[in-house]
Amino acid sequence: MRTLLKSPDNIFKYLTAAVIMVIILYPKFPFIRIPGIQVSVRLEDFLMATVFGICGIYLLPKLFRIFSLKIEKSILIYSLVGLLSLLSGVLITKSVEPEIGLLHFLRRIEYFSGFFLGVLAIRNRENLSFYIKVLLLTLFIVFVYALGQRFLYWPVIVTQNVEYAKGIALRWLPGSHINSTFAGHYDLATFLVFVLPIFIALFYTLKQKLWKILIAGAIFSGLWLLLASVSRISIVSYLVGVSVALLILRKYKEVLVVTIISLIFFSFSPDLRARYLRIFDEVKKRTGDASWTVYAQEEVPQRRTDFVTPTPAPPPVIEDRSSSIRINVEWPRAVRSLAKNPLLGTGYSSITLATDNDYLRALGETGILGFAAFCLIFLRIGSLFLANVKSNLEKLPEIQRPIVAGLLGGSIGVLINAVFIDVFEASKFAIIFWLLIGVLVGLVRNEKYIE
Repeated sequence: MRTLLKSPDNIFKYLTAAVIMVIILYPKFPFIRIPGIQVSVRLEDFLMATVFGICGIYLLPKLFRIFSLKIEKSILIYSLVGLLSLLSGVLITKSVEPEIGLLHFLRRIEYFSGFFLGVLAIRNRENLSFYIKVLLLTLFIVFVYALGQRFLYWPVIVTQNVEYAKGIALRWLPGSHINSTFAGHYDLATFLVFVLPIFIALFYTLKQKLWKILIAGAIFSGLWLLLASVSRISIVSYLVGVSVALLILRKYKEVLVVTIISLIFFSFSPDLRARYLRIFDEVKKRTGDASWTVYAQEEVPQRRTDFVTPTPAPPPVIEDRSSSIRINVEWPRAVRSLAKNPLLGTGYSSITLATDNDYLRALGETGILGFAAFCLIFLRIGSLFLANVKSNLEKLPEIQRPIVAGLLGGSIGVLINAVFIDVFEASKFAIIFWLLIGVLVGLVRNEKYIE
């Protein structure tokens, strides 16, 4: 214990491992219920408060220098715009309850604390393989628990409505999605979109046979989980993210191999096939099928009048429920919020818990200024990659190169998912995302917060 406390690197190392395992594996049981809202204070919030406090102790003496760095400055700008938006929602548009809005704002700060822990955790680059082992072990546990839900009826804890968010233990039913330890199948799918490119990039880069076997097991576990989550957009995002990661590594043939194997794997899911077919049915319903119309006109016989034609049964309603809710309810609601206050939006929590488009949610809640500040964070991360990694990727050590490529590819997949899912508001995913993005930033630039 004395050795642990003497070395900041050890503190950050084991704190990072604790965050990865606790956030991903501990179900979202409420610890303190807040009347009138779906969001609760959970035990993980106390863990992240500890992270915030420990990081603050080390970072406070160099706070001004840290926030002079471009990415950190953009995070600060986004947080300040979010605070202004919250105040505007409380005082001007009257669209936010102060206590609820403040809780949502603090949650965003909690998520970003993972970023600073990630940068601190990778000060000692020798710890990188340790973090990959922890992530690998965690993914296997998620897979085992998902099998338990599917075949042994282990408890399912979700937060998809107010009643379920109270911590009610459910059971998996045939035809439903697999959530594993996550609070919803979309959260699980987005997590897989983010981490699978890392493991696939490692598989095609590392030479040790034991590593390859373990990573191959993790990849197929992740593919089964992605298939069981039955998230259509996540399949597309995963394929894009993996392709980008392999292209960065110049593994051109492997892109085709991984794509073919993945598509064959996913084709075994009748639920997934049915959900994709519903998209085509919805498009056909909305646009009409001109070729069928012409054919029908040619074949219609002359009407007979010697008998009464029975009233035909109404045609079945073809509707993709997920798309309809987004297009008809959630997205217009975000646009209306933006129209009320284009610059600052109507504040955190003002457009209910789901928008199913993180970009529209940012526009509706924090306005054009908040959306621009949010985009600036990713633009500066991309700029850092182009400036420091693109020309020097081959010079990185063996294990760092695929991790950097995998994180970048996975991030692009996540940004695609954000068009249809509120990924950056899902606490389990958002904390892990910003933690690993912090690791990525710490890997590819030379500045260190503390020496």
